[in-house]
Amino acid sequence: MTVSGSLAPLREPNFRYYFLSRMVNLAGSAMGGLALAFAVLEVSDSPSALGVVLAGRSIPMVLFLLAGGVIADRFGRALVIQVSNVVAGLTQLTVGFLVVTGTAQLWQLVVLSAVNGVVASISFPALASLLPQLVPRDQLQPANVLMSMMRNVLTILGPTIAGLLVVGVGAGWAVVVDGATYLVAAALLVRVRVPPPPARVDKPSMVVELREGWTFFVSTTWLLVVVIAFCVLNALQSGGMYTLGPVLAKDTAIGEGGWGVIMSSQAVGLLATTLVLLRVRLQRPLMWGMIGCSFFGVPMIVLGVHPSLVPVMIAAFAAGAGIELFMLGWDIAMQENVPDEMLSRAYSYDALGSFIAIPVGQLAFGPLAVVFGIREVLVVAGVAYVVIALATLTAPSVRNLPRAEVGGAA
Repeated sequence: MTVSGSLAPLREPNFRYYFLSRMVNLAGSAMGGLALAFAVLEVSDSPSALGVVLAGRSIPMVLFLLAGGVIADRFGRALVIQVSNVVAGLTQLTVGFLVVTGTAQLWQLVVLSAVNGVVASISFPALASLLPQLVPRDQLQPANVLMSMMRNVLTILGPTIAGLLVVGVGAGWAVVVDGATYLVAAALLVRVRVPPPPARVDKPSMVVELREGWTFFVSTTWLLVVVIAFCVLNALQSGGMYTLGPVLAKDTAIGEGGWGVIMSSQAVGLLATTLVLLRVRLQRPLMWGMIGCSFFGVPMIVLGVHPSLVPVMIAAFAAGAGIELFMLGWDIAMQENVPDEMLSRAYSYDALGSFIAIPVGQLAFGPLAVVFGIREVLVVAGVAYVVIALATLTAPSVRNLPRAEVGGAA
């Protein structure tokens, strides 16, 4: 793939304005989590208070995912994203205003975070499924890679910028900046012109549309197998790498600073892989994606066997590269092989199945580490991660899923 071909999606007006909208949106989101955390701590110094606010957002995100898929397929993805940006922006601006004026109370932040969580849940399937409507089919890979590259850069820079804002002008104003980015993103999205979904003659209810999505989900073997695998993989990842990993780092020579370097190494692996995938066409997207996914078990194994900075950094870099490979493979598999009228609902069932066990890992791995030891649990989790990821390849539909034939506009 040439450089010109890699950048071709940006010559499509719809994709260009969507790209700019998401860039502004993700820049705010990359800062928003840190800014909100410190804003809550200005209201209450209690760690449990912060946990309540965060849970107030995450629980509605899980509960409304399926509704988001139906809404996006019924009313149009661009419209759903635009309205969601406006509502999310207003909630963040309200949080920022309350904190800046010193009038914020904890219950207000919980309610506003819950509204934000509902909006994020409803917009997620639309965000995941809009891209095929913006570029010709033969540009899906470079379009996805460009989006991923932008997201990875902002993930690296966003928290640092947020920290500077919190120190410089205060957490409340940092949240205000986040809220403003949502409104700017909504304004940019006005320039994205995609036809609304055709009205269905039978006018089904939301329950019927959910049932249609479920039928497609359980009858599509590659989709079902990978989502079931990720239900377990995400529990292992959240409980092992992201819960026990920092604890072990703090208790060893790695230290808190070293753990930050390890996380940065993973981000660099993500970013480096996007540069490669701009030039290399990914054939058999799920086969390579699940092989790449298996790399994420390696840092947990290395942490358990030899918890020192350099080996874990190298493993984290490889994990980042592998996860980027999976994310591209998964998006291409979904966008090329799921009917457009079903895509948002397919993504919503994917997200629900993949996310629902994350709290299980977060809650279970601490007690397991007390009983069996942190390093032992990490090794078992890492090995299990690799085995489960590669086991999905025993399903022919996962292993052999091809790229769709290159044709005209999506």
